[in-house]
Amino acid sequence: MARITAGVASSHIPALGVASDLDKTAEAYWQPAFAGYEWTKAWEAEVKPDVVILVYNDHASAFDMKIIPTFAIGCAEEFQPADEGWGPRNVPVVKGHPDLAWHIAQSCILDEFDMTIINEMDVDHGLTVPLSMMFGKPAEWPCRVIPLAVNVVTYPPPSGNRCWALGEAIARAVASYDEDLNVQVWGTGGMSHQLQGTRAGLINKEWDNRFLDGMVGSSDALRRIPHIEYLRETGSEGIEMVMWLIMRGAMGRETRMLHRHYHVPASNTAVGHIVLEPVDGEVPPTETIEGNSQAAQDLIA
Repeated sequence: MARITAGVASSHIPALGVASDLDKTAEAYWQPAFAGYEWTKAWEAEVKPDVVILVYNDHASAFDMKIIPTFAIGCAEEFQPADEGWGPRNVPVVKGHPDLAWHIAQSCILDEFDMTIINEMDVDHGLTVPLSMMFGKPAEWPCRVIPLAVNVVTYPPPSGNRCWALGEAIARAVASYDEDLNVQVWGTGGMSHQLQGTRAGLINKEWDNRFLDGMVGSSDALRRIPHIEYLRETGSEGIEMVMWLIMRGAMGRETRMLHRHYHVPASNTAVGHIVLEPVDGEVPPTETIEGNSQAAQDLIA
């Protein structure tokens, strides 16, 4: 059976991608930010995931005001790097895993999550920068990637509780897939930052580190943080951290921390990164009316 073996969370700051692409990672400004990923690069090379379910947000590359899906899963064979205004990044094409992606889509929809299924989509820095931070500059990415795009750009974004619950639903979907796969779930975006207005440049180190603390162990308090707290404490873009909660929900009841990194500033933004493994991977069953969840799981099986 497929199994979720680890969770990774990371900022996806576009300037990190630029620094990587232009070989500036050893420069004095960038070196401390990139140094915190060296452990993860070595670890990923050792554990070799087959598939990464990569939770990120699109930045008006694949979606615009014409269509704003709350949760969209990429089910295609491959995804091209997006042109974000200065040409696509010179990084490998992202190879998907259609069979598992469609299985997750079916399982989550029958689990009462209304997923948008995407069969053609370019992926921007929100997805490719984390791949660069964890894998460096390979000729091709070393694993298949299932993009999971979340709307955290246009109000209302999903609640932290809903994101956590989606992670639990993804865990149930992966556990019911009958191919032997080593699967990781990544949550990206954040940490505290605001890109406009009178609070532009806001960074809240104390709040960010409390959030990192909350990712570890058995507490689920993070899922109950309201939107207004993210806005007040972490700036208008700090809401991206709800995407980390999809990863955390997929880890089960308890997690153990393998690695942690926090650095400011990087392009006026806080860089956060954490690697978790499930201690107790048990995920609560779906609570639905009249046993619909069991019927759905019977259909999937």
